Amino acid sequence: MGRIYVTGAAGFIGTNLMRELDKRGAGPLIAVDQSEPGDKAVNLSVQNYEQYLDLDSFRDLLRQGELAEDTEAILHMGACSSTTETDRDYLRDNNFLYTKELADACLEKNIRFIYASSAATYGDGSLGFSDDLDLVPRLEPLNPYGRSKQDFDLHALREGLFDRIVGLKYFNVYGPREDHKGEMRSVVHKAHGQILEKGRLGLFRSYRPEYGDGEQKRDFIYVKDAVDMTLFFLDHPEIGGLFNCGSGKSRSWLDLAHAVFAAMGRDPLIDFIEMPEEIRERYQYFTEADMGKLHRAGYENTLFSLEEGILDYVRGYLARD
Repeated sequence: MGRIYVTGAAGFIGTNLMRELDKRGAGPLIAVDQSEPGDKAVNLSVQNYEQYLDLDSFRDLLRQGELAEDTEAILHMGACSSTTETDRDYLRDNNFLYTKELADACLEKNIRFIYASSAATYGDGSLGFSDDLDLVPRLEPLNPYGRSKQDFDLHALREGLFDRIVGLKYFNVYGPREDHKGEMRSVVHKAHGQILEKGRLGLFRSYRPEYGDGEQKRDFIYVKDAVDMTLFFLDHPEIGGLFNCGSGKSRSWLDLAHAVFAAMGRDPLIDFIEMPEEIRERYQYFTEADMGKLHRAGYENTLFSLEEGILDYVRGYLARD
């Protein structure tokens, strides 16, 4: 097997990818992340890899055309994932130009390239959540982060790259090794901490009459399933395209809350709190990945239900931590 580079290797999905690749005996594995991983450094400590490259050194290596000759694949999970980031120049460089550099290098050397897009590209969801390429030019993301991800999807579409590369639109991923993400952590992680501290959980009120408080819905996917879907495309290099990476089933915040309380062996105590005004107009009330395209590509594995995933996460990881 050839070398596999994982960018964002100290991050949430990247760390879980690295660990699963190691379990499978893939590699050698090259971890790529920021020069100072900070709170993410603990994730690197649980990985096995041949080499660690900081982001700047890796980009220099790309520009000089010095990727190792035996490179098999680059799994590009490295990006600014903050939906509240407003520095558009930073997002353009980190999320668009960096991804373009990687894609160009991989296509030139016939290296498998799989990158993280995002469900944030779907904006308010008014056009639905189909990963059909015809929909891509019509999407209007709600924030600069989503726009930066959309920009590369559009570039790949215009240049006809999706025959040879794979983009994955990750929906609401939760699971182990997301501790470093701060406000971008999943609500499962936040809820567990809040319940431990206060015995209660706060959920946002609804400001739309068709949704009750806590009945806003999301497509939640356990990170173990997200990793499995990602590696399906490593195992099938003949497949290219842009694909949703979700469960295909929307579930409410109340469903999630009850599952966390149940996993912790507690009766649910839920308060409904005001949503900050600055996000009310941009808030998504519903997401649900259309997974038909992935299934038609041959992916048939059974996913964790929301309750199963939360039980595994809470009892197998959060409680142990």
